[in-house]
Amino acid sequence: MPTAQRESVAEGTLLERISDARRRSDALFQTVQSEAMYDRPIPERHRIIFYVGHLEAFDWNLLHENVFGLRSFHPEFDRLFAFGIDPVGGGLPTDQASDWPSLDDVREYVRSIRNSLDDKLLSKTDGQRDGFALDTLLNAAIEHRLMHVETLAYMLHQLPLDRKIPQAASSPVLASPITHSMIEIPAGTAQLGLKRASGGFGWDNEFEGYTVDVPAFEVDRYMVTNGQFREFLDDGGYEKGELWGAADWEWRTAGDISSPVVWRKDDGAWLYRTMFDEIPLPLDWPAYVSHAEASAYARWAGKALPTEEQWHRAAYGSSDGEERSYPWGNERPSPNRGNFDFENWDPVPVNAHPRGQSAFGVEGMSGNGWEWTSTVFGPFAGFEPFPFYRGYSADFFDGKHFVMKGGSARTAACMLRPSFRNWFQRHYQYVYAGFRCVNV
Repeated sequence: MPTAQRESVAEGTLLERISDARRRSDALFQTVQSEAMYDRPIPERHRIIFYVGHLEAFDWNLLHENVFGLRSFHPEFDRLFAFGIDPVGGGLPTDQASDWPSLDDVREYVRSIRNSLDDKLLSKTDGQRDGFALDTLLNAAIEHRLMHVETLAYMLHQLPLDRKIPQAASSPVLASPITHSMIEIPAGTAQLGLKRASGGFGWDNEFEGYTVDVPAFEVDRYMVTNGQFREFLDDGGYEKGELWGAADWEWRTAGDISSPVVWRKDDGAWLYRTMFDEIPLPLDWPAYVSHAEASAYARWAGKALPTEEQWHRAAYGSSDGEERSYPWGNERPSPNRGNFDFENWDPVPVNAHPRGQSAFGVEGMSGNGWEWTSTVFGPFAGFEPFPFYRGYSADFFDGKHFVMKGGSARTAACMLRPSFRNWFQRHYQYVYAGFRCVNV
């Protein structure tokens, strides 16, 4: 059983992180026009109103009875806002906006939960659930919220621009012209996951950590850019069935998929939808695509997507056999190392952060877009589901989801750790995910 991350509730570190995470989620909902709170920007997902209640319901259901001995004051909402929807399988949701409670009632539910939990957190510094210490549970609550702050961002990205309240944009990031090349990664090892004895917080799928040998390979110095992906598109890549597996080709043709979801052609020119605007296609930004599209591009280029262990070795390995905490070394994440931790709403050029390169010279492996791997998401040997959240990983060990690594502009710094594993199914276009290739 993993021990708790060494942060003290009494000293306020975790309380400060909880407050900061709440500020992040509150600020995100404030980008939505009030009349759009019952919209469903992505067909497979809940309406926005669900997530307003879900973040607090998760914390409440995790802590209120089992840890703090608090009685539920709104059991119906506790159930209504308990679970999200995975974008795989069956039919689409059929609920109507009128099926949901008023925004005022949901916000009152949120306020009541925060007041009740905060009263306990300010006075109680210990406690456990299912054998897990309070600070482990709080870390789970914090990261769960921050994950949603990211996934909600890409969901709201699909909301029509006139349904959002524009936010201040970051200054444009200028970078030098890109010279695409491949980097030789020598044979070595990759230390995947976390050891339970490490004392650090991790989700259940990050345990039990192990070491694997990785043969030498070559990997793209940069993520594949919109400019490169446009070459694939212009060469008829979406029309060549031989580049797509059978299931991917069926998905592409059935949905008439002909470009990345944030691209739109207007009068012969490609436009790109950012979070709050539409601009000419930025050729030096990473191409955000589904796993199916990334795989087709890789075949077109005569390459492949990296395995999870290849990606890990290129990002964190070094010639002397030591692994780094981050691609650039052991220094904590900062804005000059990459595009992450809510620094921007959108990507930046793939070569914008040379100070974030790995020991082998591979750039942009932390932030600016999750990166697809060819590894099917599954458990490490010794996997044990968290008893307080049994479905977090295990529900997705279905052979249909693929591991993603690295992080995006909207990924919190705490989840840039090497062991963190993200995953999505192969036909999901909306996530902030790109890719790089390895030589076959």
